[in-house]
Amino acid sequence: MQPVNREKQNVAILVLSQTLFVIAMVTVMTLSGVVGQQLTSDPALATLPIAILMLGTVVSTLPASLFMKRVGRRRGFITGASLGGVAGGLLSFGAIALGSFWLFCAGNLLLGLYQGFAMYYRFAAADVANPAFRSRAISFVMAGGVVAAFLGPWNASAASGLIAGVPSGGPYLVIAILALLAIGLLTQLRVPPSGEPQPGETSRPMSEIAALPKFRVAVLAGAVGYAIMILVMTATPLAMRAQGFEMSQIAFIMQWHVLGMFAPSFVTGSLIARFGVQRILLSGVTLLIGTVLVAKLGTSLAHFWVALVLLGVGWNFLFVGGSAMLSTVHSEAERGKVQGVNDLIIFTLVAIGSLMAGQLLHRLGWEALNLAMLPLILLVALATLWSGLKTKSRLASQVSGSFEP
Repeated sequence: MQPVNREKQNVAILVLSQTLFVIAMVTVMTLSGVVGQQLTSDPALATLPIAILMLGTVVSTLPASLFMKRVGRRRGFITGASLGGVAGGLLSFGAIALGSFWLFCAGNLLLGLYQGFAMYYRFAAADVANPAFRSRAISFVMAGGVVAAFLGPWNASAASGLIAGVPSGGPYLVIAILALLAIGLLTQLRVPPSGEPQPGETSRPMSEIAALPKFRVAVLAGAVGYAIMILVMTATPLAMRAQGFEMSQIAFIMQWHVLGMFAPSFVTGSLIARFGVQRILLSGVTLLIGTVLVAKLGTSLAHFWVALVLLGVGWNFLFVGGSAMLSTVHSEAERGKVQGVNDLIIFTLVAIGSLMAGQLLHRLGWEALNLAMLPLILLVALATLWSGLKTKSRLASQVSGSFEP
């Protein structure tokens, strides 16, 4: 087992790297739809750059997991930050300077590669932490987004005029610089041997693992929660623009939304340890239903604020809860493929959600878009309750069996 000081240092590196990554992603979510709207004459294509980003995540997430299983977490994370964060930020800036919508989409595709690797920071936290600290370590890494809640929207707004000749280009240069800082931090990451690939390990077939109720619920909670959050989050700046809100007001709403996404992570791990993951998942479902109801009530700044905060906290409970549940269904040998399949499914739905955001908002409007999320939210609730009943039934049969003569 690694020393306590090294364990804390590794988690701190992952927290800081997560912060720098989330600043980049929040910048993209706040700004890329608006930039896309400026670079194309078709309003339905405004959120395509964000959808392309998610596509980049989809196509890289499983290869990223398998790549890191072979070469280790540190080299994998550095590769993602280099090819995705630095190159993606620079290409996006160049596309804006040239006024090229499709080149801007390509830049966002590379930023999706950055996300494809960085989403494993939370699992790396589980690798570097002892079992008793594992759920809290995941939560602390997710909490790295708290600072990003303020710096991401601020970067999208304040840095837009950084380069006078390239309006809205400055934030993407900042993304590239922050990715360089992340690379410097990640060179100091030391994952213990138990968290690195080991020779001779055996693993179950993926079909056997996928048949486990806990695996299915973990994936469903993470995928549906993330897809709904991204769809509504992506549509929010455009919906607010349509209502006449200024960019500074949009940045304010996005700050509070991202704060809602990541601030609960300071306590989510403790809540899971105290109340169980099932109750946390059901709490996340309840909060997402609250988002739909508030969005239905009106489109004032206060309505957007409450809806987006509820959306963020609901996502946190579902995503952290799902990640914690997933970590209980696989061995070290199975880690790469299980985590890779999980994130592949998640970001496939996320890519679909972000691609649909512009279309749904354009065709349905803000209120109906939110109402359309209800069936998926209820599906997560039913699956979670079903899994809980299966677990209780299995435990009851084990207990009754132990008393048989």
